[in-house]
Amino acid sequence: MPEPALDLPDAAARELYRAILAEGGRIRVGEIRPEDESAVRQLADLGLLFLHIADGVYTAVNPRAVGERIGTELREQGARLITRAARIPELLDDLTQAYDLAPRRNPEPSPAVQYVVGLEQIRHQVAQIHADHPSETLSRQPGGARPAAHLAEALESDRRHIEKGGTMRTIYEASALADPPTVSFAAQATELGVAIRILPIPFTRLFIFGRSVAVIPVGQDYTCAAFVEDRAVVDFLVREFELHWQQAEGVNWSALAGGTAEAPFHDQIGHMLTQGLTQRAIATRLGLSERTVAGHIARLRESYDAETLFQLGWQMRGARDA
Repeated sequence: MPEPALDLPDAAARELYRAILAEGGRIRVGEIRPEDESAVRQLADLGLLFLHIADGVYTAVNPRAVGERIGTELREQGARLITRAARIPELLDDLTQAYDLAPRRNPEPSPAVQYVVGLEQIRHQVAQIHADHPSETLSRQPGGARPAAHLAEALESDRRHIEKGGTMRTIYEASALADPPTVSFAAQATELGVAIRILPIPFTRLFIFGRSVAVIPVGQDYTCAAFVEDRAVVDFLVREFELHWQQAEGVNWSALAGGTAEAPFHDQIGHMLTQGLTQRAIATRLGLSERTVAGHIARLRESYDAETLFQLGWQMRGARDA
């Protein structure tokens, strides 16, 4: 189907259309003046004039009908485009997988960016920069459980940083709430003075030291990292972190480590239910299985005596407002 006309008639074409209506809505081809030919083409292309070839006469068409026709064509075209757009990731899936699996080479060095390859080398470089910038550390840690082997070392590093007068803020994904070693670490870290919040949306790993150096992953396997010192880039990443920090929610890590692990998830899930999210969407955001989320929802429904998710969300919203 040809694309529907979108160019509306100009002032001259509109005036000619009104003049044709004033003459009974008809104009003979032989009566069209040379200076009006462009306006006639505009009206005819849009469908506001219809040519009766046998009679050699143009007749005016109701603009309402023309508008409805073009609107219908545009909506149909938009639906086709949306369908095609939804299939693009699927059609490129083989190339996406090839890209993700392709080996990464160490990029060319840049004065403002240093690339480090290898997990041990990255950890060593991060530790060095952490020591060189004792004022402030900002970090986002995606995933759930922190590597158990690194928790004791990380806690001691945090202790030294705080004792030197530094500050630390960290963002975890909500699935970290379900990992006891991570919860225990967070409880001890917050007692030292580290601020740790939960952000129930996906995010990427990030470290910022002294608002001077940012560390970001290169690729998805975290085996290559970029150490960025470009002032504009670091400032942008700081602003992004601050936005996420405002969106994140605080957690009583000490109480959670003491055995009230279910309450934060209840709060998170309840808040999302009041926003109208589905069970699957909640599971995705929190990094949990749908079965786990379903169990929490079942207990919430029992607490609120709600028969449906809609009723539960409505009642929880009322309780929250109250």
